[in-house]
Amino acid sequence: MRNLEVLKPLSSLLIKPTGADCNIDCKYCFYLDRAGTPRPGFDSEKGMGRQMGRRMSEEVQESLIRQAMRGGSSQISFGWQGGEPTLMGVEFFRRAVSLQRQYGTNGQIVGNGLQTNGLLMDEEWCDFLRETHWLVGLSIDGPAHVHDHYRVTRNGQPTYEKVRAAALLMRAKNVEYNALSVVNSYSVRFAKDIYNHHKDLGIRFMQFIPCVERDPNDPTKAAEFSVSAEDYGKFLCEIFDCWKGDFRSGKPTVSVRYFDSIFHTYVNVPPPECTLLSECGNYVVVEYNGDVFSCDFFVEGEWRLGNVLNDSLIHLLNSPRQKEFGEMKADMPQECYSCDYLAHCHGGCTKDRLRDPADGGSNHFCKSFLRFFRHADPDLKRLAEEWKRQQKALAQREEFLRRMSVR
Repeated sequence: MRNLEVLKPLSSLLIKPTGADCNIDCKYCFYLDRAGTPRPGFDSEKGMGRQMGRRMSEEVQESLIRQAMRGGSSQISFGWQGGEPTLMGVEFFRRAVSLQRQYGTNGQIVGNGLQTNGLLMDEEWCDFLRETHWLVGLSIDGPAHVHDHYRVTRNGQPTYEKVRAAALLMRAKNVEYNALSVVNSYSVRFAKDIYNHHKDLGIRFMQFIPCVERDPNDPTKAAEFSVSAEDYGKFLCEIFDCWKGDFRSGKPTVSVRYFDSIFHTYVNVPPPECTLLSECGNYVVVEYNGDVFSCDFFVEGEWRLGNVLNDSLIHLLNSPRQKEFGEMKADMPQECYSCDYLAHCHGGCTKDRLRDPADGGSNHFCKSFLRFFRHADPDLKRLAEEWKRQQKALAQREEFLRRMSVR
């Protein structure tokens, strides 16, 4: 058996405790057909969307948490997603925290994040999330006409008002949360409206996720809800100008995850967003039945690594198959190697080269990023230089104080 000390530690994993089960029926959902067959016999009046039945067992939950906590990392991050993870009920997550404490070591830092559509959010949930310091990613695409364009129940009913109520409740209960917004063929037209809508709700942390999927009825083209490269490029520029306009005393007052991550690349620090790294494969996904996959966007048979009940998570993360998946990102289209912005983009997300056949293996959003960088590069370079000067001045001050203290 390999020595754990020579293996890459497990510092992050994404968990799907309900698989693709959800209580709404988003028309652009990419996950519906990628999580196997649900167990029969489950029925719930909460289930307004798809067939229910995928539920993580206590055995799988304990195995994955025990392995993760003992996976060799001083910091470990658990991302709980779906489908809709709150369908598990709050007791499932209380047990998760208990297991993390049981199997953790002194000084180990643990983070938990919950991505939710917000429909089941109530005071009990808010109390738990606040008391245990969880970060919530609330799926909200923008104002009502934007959000309800695709995020509806199975019978076509809107969900915006319930999601807005969840946002206001979490704000009132001091739950830390941010906005996760899918950018699709409709919402891409309303960049400023979406940004200002989120601000009006008190949201100061935003993440925008561009949507491109293959048409299930015609595999030769992208689905109608997919956003075009041209439109998404314009969207990024408009959001950037909004973000820059909210600077106060030279510092941002709103966090946009993509811009934060891009900024890391301008100051030569590894970005937190995996799509901007030179290689993928730095985390794994655990499905409700314990199956482990290489990536959230590749939950399919080809990239199944094993199962937490039979295999070691740390070995799956360091397996030849996972390494092969990670290196696949570096096999970029030829045009990437001569691009002025390669160091900031690294070809984008691998899945965006595969979803639209019209792209011919190039990243669907290549033109988006080119337009964005040409627009934002001067500002990002200026901000990076200011940051470096501040860091240098801080280091000089610390060195001065250190010398004074030893006299």
